[in-house]
Amino acid sequence: MASRTTDAAIDKTTAPALPEPQANANPEPYAKHFKGKQVSKFVDPCAEASKASMDCMNHHDYDRDKCLDYFQVYRDCKKAWMEQRKADRRAGKQVD
Repeated sequence: MASRTTDAAIDKTTAPALPEPQANANPEPYAKHFKGKQVSKFVDPCAEASKASMDCMNHHDYDRDKCLDYFQVYRDCKKAWMEQRKADRRAGKQVD
């Protein structure tokens, strides 16, 4: 079975360029995502970093070693998001 990135239908030369890993290091403001959120809907302020890491994997035929910077940026983004949420909860800030 051929990988998704080596199939004849996929042309890497026309694929969009990967963003720099650090371009997605900071999470989007989580309040923006949580306002008006439906109860069962998953929200991820680091979705761009997640997408960039998966795009990297697709681009490099799932060679994980070539995408380690993207994975680290995603982890750093999630950590910053969680720290901000904790700080806001301690400060009594409400997100409706």
